[in-house]
Order: sequence, then structure tokens, then C-alpha cells
Amino acid sequence: MIRVAIAAASPVVKAGLEALVVSSPGMQLANLETPGADVVLAAGHFEAPENGGAPVVLLASDADAAFTQEQFQAGVRAVLPPDASPAAILAAVEAVVGGLAAIDPAELEALLGTARPALQSAEDNGTLTPRELEVLRMMAEGAANKTIAWKLGISEHTVKFHVASILGKLGAGTRTEAVTIGIRKGMVLI
Repeated sequence: MIRVAIAAASPVVKAGLEALVVSSPGMQLANLETPGADVVLAAGHFEAPENGGAPVVLLASDADAAFTQEQFQAGVRAVLPPDASPAAILAAVEAVVGGLAAIDPAELEALLGTARPALQSAEDNGTLTPRELEVLRMMAEGAANKTIAWKLGISEHTVKFHVASILGKLGAGTRTEAVTIGIRKGMVLI
């Protein structure tokens, strides 16, 4: 059981994060002031309190590369945008408890100072366009075609076209196989 403490200035955000933790199997709420939390899930600007050395997952708006680097140096182990999906937040919590770090893919590119090779050219065998990468990442989150279409503001038919193109470029037979290949190639971060 992962014990998660919540730190958020906004009562609404705190209540939302608490509801997410409570509804997640294998997780339970912990008190921030009481030692024993496995991870701290924080929203907004987080000043590392005495949290017993628990790793921190931070949801921060306007997190640029410099801010993200500062946070990692201060002991934060995951930095995500405040609009991160519940699945991404929970994955980050599990990752930091397992000793890993998590970061939004867009911030990783900025932090490294270079674009990822997958974005260089669609003509190279097996590389995807920026839109196809978006679709692949949403597929990795388990989003259905209808959901992807709604989030990207495109038709469901266009999503099907992108999925078929992704499968072809990656040499995958199924969506699951495409996501697996995408993870191996560094196109999808977990």
C-alpha cells in the first residue's frame, strides 16, 4: 500500500487530489505532518516541508526547464503540469516510490536542450510526425479514438488515419504493440 500525503494551497485542488488517491487501489492517504508517507503529492509552488524524506510529485503550472531543474535539485522527483491526466499523476506516484523520476515529455525536451530524434523527420523509417506522437502518447494513456479526437479537436476518422499510420510506421499489428514499441524507442515516457 502506497501512503500518499497531499500538499496543496487550494482546498479544491487538495480535495481533488485526495479523491484521486482514495479511489486508487493500492494507495491510501497519509497526513503530511505525520511521518510515514511514501510520497508527497503537491500542487502549486512547493516548499519542501519536513516530509520524512518522502519523494515529491509536483504539479506546477508554468514549469520551464530552469524551474524543473531547480525542483529536481531540491529533491522533487516528478514534475507534471497541473492538467496532467489522473493516469499520469498516479503513474508518477508509483514511479517515484519505485525510485524513478517522472517529467512531462515537453519539459524533458526543454531540459535536455534538444528535440527528441523522433521529431526530426517523418520520412525516416519508423519516425512519427508531431501529431502522430500526440496520438501515440494518448494511446499509451488508454484513450479511445473518440477521446483522442475530442482532445485534439479533430475527427474520429482522422484519428483512425493517424493510428493506422502509426501502426504502419512502427511495424506494429496492434495498438498495444505500437505503444510498447513507442516506449522502447523513447517516444512515450512512462
